[in-house]
Amino acid sequence: MTMFARLVLILSLAVLPGLGQAADPLEISWDTLAPPAVVIENPFETLTDDQMDTLRQILRFEALAERSDDAEASTEAQALRKQLAGDGLDVDGLFAARLAIMEKREAAASGVNEELVGTSVRLPGYVLPLEFKDRKAVEFLLVPTVGACVHTPPPPANQIVHVVYPEGIEVNGLFTPVWITGTMVAQSSVQKVGYVDGQAPVSVSYSMQPVLVEEYGG
Repeated sequence: MTMFARLVLILSLAVLPGLGQAADPLEISWDTLAPPAVVIENPFETLTDDQMDTLRQILRFEALAERSDDAEASTEAQALRKQLAGDGLDVDGLFAARLAIMEKREAAASGVNEELVGTSVRLPGYVLPLEFKDRKAVEFLLVPTVGACVHTPPPPANQIVHVVYPEGIEVNGLFTPVWITGTMVAQSSVQKVGYVDGQAPVSVSYSMQPVLVEEYGG
């Protein structure tokens, strides 16, 4: 064997074992699931309480005028618009800004952290079962707090993970604490969560088919 062949063999032996070893999962917290914060300009911060109240009244009067063709409501709205215009405020511009802010906040609530997508992670949370097989939860939502989506309003979509786990996990009622380990996937979906009196849709931004689900503390 030539010196060059020996060198190639040595390098191969040094590299090959590492190729078979998966990197340890990155242990993360829920706040890392959100995308980097985006600064949202808010023109309402400089308005007085009275001006904010006037804007709300305009919205109410104009909605009433549109629904019922109420001439008096339309007149009231126009008078209030003139009042704010006298303060140097652009009412239509403020209403447009309001819609833009709502859209940006909704996008921030559903956006994912691209740096985590495709990464092997380990994340703690609570199991909200969606489907059972042989008395084990094989599909569930992982949520950050007890009561989320059932006893309290749903968290933002990027604070929920839709988990499909065919092996199943035994749960003791709602909100069993666990660790899940697997590759994080960005996948928007709407899941139906069951209540005593029906079902409600819950928006989700992430999904995972974990390689391991453990009891919390495990």
